[in-house]
Amino acid sequence: MRIIGSLLSVKSPAGFDAAELERSRRFHRPLHVAFVLDVLFPLASLVVLTQLRVDLPWAAAVVVWPALAELVPGVVRLPVACFRHRHAVRFGLSTQSWRGFAADRAKGLGVGAALTVVALVPLFAAARIFPHGWPRLVVPGAALLVLLLGVLAPVVLEPVWNRFEPLPDGPLAAHLHGVAARAGTPVGEILVADASRRTRAGNAYVSGLGRTRRLVLWDTLLDTPPDEVGVVLAHELGHRVRRHVAWLTAAGIAGTTLFVVGLRLVRPGPVPHDAAAIVLAAALAELGALPVFSALSRRFERTADRFSLAVTGDPGAFRRLHHRLAVTNLAELEPPNWLYYWAMSHPTPPERIDSA
Repeated sequence: MRIIGSLLSVKSPAGFDAAELERSRRFHRPLHVAFVLDVLFPLASLVVLTQLRVDLPWAAAVVVWPALAELVPGVVRLPVACFRHRHAVRFGLSTQSWRGFAADRAKGLGVGAALTVVALVPLFAAARIFPHGWPRLVVPGAALLVLLLGVLAPVVLEPVWNRFEPLPDGPLAAHLHGVAARAGTPVGEILVADASRRTRAGNAYVSGLGRTRRLVLWDTLLDTPPDEVGVVLAHELGHRVRRHVAWLTAAGIAGTTLFVVGLRLVRPGPVPHDAAAIVLAAALAELGALPVFSALSRRFERTADRFSLAVTGDPGAFRRLHHRLAVTNLAELEPPNWLYYWAMSHPTPPERIDSA
């Protein structure tokens, strides 16, 4: 009973008043149900899809089945996605119209289907040409695909959803470049994404590998006090200095390799009809590994937080920033432990404020 009680208990929120806590609770309670449905509905649709049999020429089947394995779960997710959008609009978090929402979902379905086809067509081709030795080709090919996505995503995929402009010269840019210099990682260009056409939330991130590495601020952060934006920048530079993107890419390559090996053990010669079963197995494997990757991500976030505190030397700005972002972003302040340990990639705002 103690174990069950621990899993159902919540993190103790600190540094937030009663109104802020209640608003966070009201916002997130329905989303907990939506999260579970968003997991179960696509899995169920893939199970149904594995039972579907339609004879197609190999050249058509090798494209159609992988595309369906991505599109069908994406369509099944739409009711939950629509609820989430309406919920975010009702709470004042989303600024996006239904037309913009529909366009983003269509882009997501198209890009997802294209990537699934790109990933599975070489697998089925290798299994057809080399029925016994296909893993020898697929393992290095899959590793190369993960690496290429890490390199190309900032310049190929991210612009599908956002426009990016360099941060204009001015006091904020000067302050941020000063923070980068103190961190020992000067940046040539800081990009600003037009996130405000979708949301009032604030965020920043680093992405890319090698020459495509980039540091991006959402334009919703530009009205934040410069000392707090400096904390954000130092945090993202912490990810860069500690090579977190590279480590996550390496983890993705390792996970993909293990999946291909496991697939070889259970399905010696995969064919296009197996696309839904392969995507289902990948989704289940991802769900099983999610607590490990979530824990790793939270560790990376804490490391970047410590880096930002060391660079800025301003715990007051750190606390003000995370309080401001938690309130503006309607962050989860007291998540159930099952959700925290299974799927949350960041420490809670109370944890981060306490750490300062």
